[in-house]
Amino acid sequence: MNNSKKYSAIILSAGKSSRMGVHKFSLKYNATTTFLENLINQFNNFGCEEIIVVLNPDGKVFLENLKLNLLSKIKIVINEHPEWERFYSLKLAANEFSKYNPTFVSNIDNPFVDLKVLELLAKSDTDYSYPVFNGRGGHPFLISERVIADLNSEPKDEIHLKEFLGRYSKSAITVNDEKVLLNVNTEEEYRRLFKI
Repeated sequence: MNNSKKYSAIILSAGKSSRMGVHKFSLKYNATTTFLENLINQFNNFGCEEIIVVLNPDGKVFLENLKLNLLSKIKIVINEHPEWERFYSLKLAANEFSKYNPTFVSNIDNPFVDLKVLELLAKSDTDYSYPVFNGRGGHPFLISERVIADLNSEPKDEIHLKEFLGRYSKSAITVNDEKVLLNVNTEEEYRRLFKI
């Protein structure tokens, strides 16, 4: 996408994936790409300058063994405390950016990022915007440079993400894409959504 404004992306994948039984980032999105590769490709196609992936220590080892051909711009960040949940992962990622850009945030269990949705989110002028389908909020969401800067200066490591984002101006962006609501948490969901 040609856009004078610069963007970044964070992919949160530090969870234990206990219900799935395997690291979700390694699940096949299609015949040639994994969940992780698809998300990276979509954010890269949009033009994101920096893309940070947050993994737990086991995930890092697993990813190295997969030997995926990831873009050179990808930075892997390790969350040693995945039990502290998404806010801490987000904070760790924010600390690794070389500069503050508006940043898309996606959970690995929702690998269906669509360029049209990203473009709609990018039109928002609030600090926090998220897609809505049929009245329900989904992913990915977009946070402003200000939020990234505040993540870097936030002294607490354990805050509920909704509580933190509740400090900022927000906009719900209506989209015509039900996939923003989908999450893959179990093998059954994976088989149903990907018709395996």
